[in-house]
Amino acid sequence: MTPRRTARELEGAAARRSPPTRPSASRAAALPEPLAMLVRRGLRPRPIAPDLPFPPDLDEARAVELADRLSHYAFRLFLRGAILAGGPFRPGDATRYLSAPQAARMAAELVRLGLAAPAGAGRFRLVHPAANFGGTLEWWVGRELGRRLHAEVVTGVRSGASGVGGDLDVVLALEGKLVYVELKSSPPKHVSREELRAFVARVRALRPHLAVLAIDTALRLRDKVLPDLVRVLPGAAPARLQRENYRLLPHVYAVNARQDLIENVCLALADGLRGMGPGV
Repeated sequence: MTPRRTARELEGAAARRSPPTRPSASRAAALPEPLAMLVRRGLRPRPIAPDLPFPPDLDEARAVELADRLSHYAFRLFLRGAILAGGPFRPGDATRYLSAPQAARMAAELVRLGLAAPAGAGRFRLVHPAANFGGTLEWWVGRELGRRLHAEVVTGVRSGASGVGGDLDVVLALEGKLVYVELKSSPPKHVSREELRAFVARVRALRPHLAVLAIDTALRLRDKVLPDLVRVLPGAAPARLQRENYRLLPHVYAVNARQDLIENVCLALADGLRGMGPGV
């Protein structure tokens, strides 16, 4: 049995320790407010390298044009298919939801934007291959929410929360409130219950003021996603806001891309902010 150290020994050992290292004042001042909010919650957030089919330092004129094209659901479907091809692809093979002339126009758009180049035999290849479409969706949603809501936004962040995996897709500082948006680019049938549990775990670890699960699909959420969310989110009672946009709990929402994904996320955030006001 190890003998207990005396009070003098404990104090002496503590006095001999080196002082803890602290981030410099300049680093602390430069921290974006969404990350600072996570730090105040005892987390250690760190941005991760973006997975994009274009350079992260894209010039503003091209970024504006690309963001405008990504607002078109058909363009997002086509680019997602081009990324998932993993190599040279034919326009008609990128997605089954577009006609051949539409797919050809989308391929030409990718070339014009500098994202793709002809690869011969009627095929195209991405100039900057990406692993999946998730990084592009984060980039676009974060950019659009920052622009529309005049909010400070950070995308692609490891939360540093113990025992909580995955990344925080979009984090906003909005009216002094922490907002977390989880994005899914798969159709509802491919959003597993395990992924929904992970979303709930991240909400539990972050304790944001508002949380939104946004699925980039025109398909209904009430057939699969909502029933699964009710099973994994204690107390969830979906209340429909508009179309396929739902309040699950006070300040927790699920939306899809029907009509406009960004508009639907903004709808949920507006409902959440109003819900924090006085019940007059």
